[in-house]
Amino acid sequence: MRIGERDITPDEPVYVIAEIGVNHDGDAERALQLVRAAAEAGADAVKFQYFETDRLMSRSAKLAAYQQSAGETDPIAMLRRLELSLDELAPTVDRAHELGLHAILTVFSTELVGPASELAWDAFKSASPDMIHRPLLEAMVGTGRPLIVSTGASTGPEVNDAADWLRAYPEVAFLHCVSSYPAPDPAMGGIPAVAKITGRATGYSDHTESVQTGALAVSAGALMLERHLTYDRTARGPDHAASLEPADFARYAHLARQGRAGLNETRFRPDKRVLACERDVRAVSRQSVVATRDLEPGEVLGAADLTCKRPGEGIAPHRLPELLGRMVRKAIEADAPIAPGDLEGVGSG
Repeated sequence: MRIGERDITPDEPVYVIAEIGVNHDGDAERALQLVRAAAEAGADAVKFQYFETDRLMSRSAKLAAYQQSAGETDPIAMLRRLELSLDELAPTVDRAHELGLHAILTVFSTELVGPASELAWDAFKSASPDMIHRPLLEAMVGTGRPLIVSTGASTGPEVNDAADWLRAYPEVAFLHCVSSYPAPDPAMGGIPAVAKITGRATGYSDHTESVQTGALAVSAGALMLERHLTYDRTARGPDHAASLEPADFARYAHLARQGRAGLNETRFRPDKRVLACERDVRAVSRQSVVATRDLEPGEVLGAADLTCKRPGEGIAPHRLPELLGRMVRKAIEADAPIAPGDLEGVGSG
């Protein structure tokens, strides 16, 4: 795996990504401040998220339990408050490069990959819920940029499917992740499991509260770490509480890089499964196929009739191509997830 001029290999120090995500609170100036904080804390890269709320959330969207605990009451209002446009994100790319950092972007909708690729992002990343979203993965890797795939709340067979879809692309890495905020169990056996399944450079997306977990992940074989960075862990917002403030982030990065000397001294049994603490996030944050308009019985589906949005209550995104040309069995409302029984000849597999 190579990002810019940096090789992600066991011979190099662990690569540390500061996940700014939505911790800018929808404030473009704060996003720039966090880029500088990441550089001063010793990160190799910063990562942001790009979404348009109405493209990502269907009428059935729900809040995850950790988002409710953070004081959120409406999933759509929450995301609208946290959106940054591409025009607002563009200066973060420039600032990162000025400070010697790579700039990485998670894109949540297939339609947004093309516009996002017009900026000089050094790599793209998929969020854990979208590991099953084959059209989105292929759109991002199709830009020619490196792709990092998170695997939180997934099973070994699901990781294997994603690895197979991306087999033809050389610059792909995978991150073990526990999709719980904060994560009570790092489940480090997921790192060697994902590495064995994919045969790719493997890292760890860390949602624990400890500054020492990165070093533990490195000892389990992680070549790359992703950790949320915030200006204040007590700030309002869904991710601040599971993040590190700059001083702790600096300590985290330092300990992780020291951990390289002890690589593989700690042995972990490979184990990749959905943990109990991940089930809620898996349910509300995965996407499924959604109708773009009201559909009547007898209509035949075309590409313009379908898109993918949260939650994952309907047919998985990777099955979208098999739905084209299928006949509608029962009325489906616009912006509603489509179930297998809504269409002729579509099984539940």
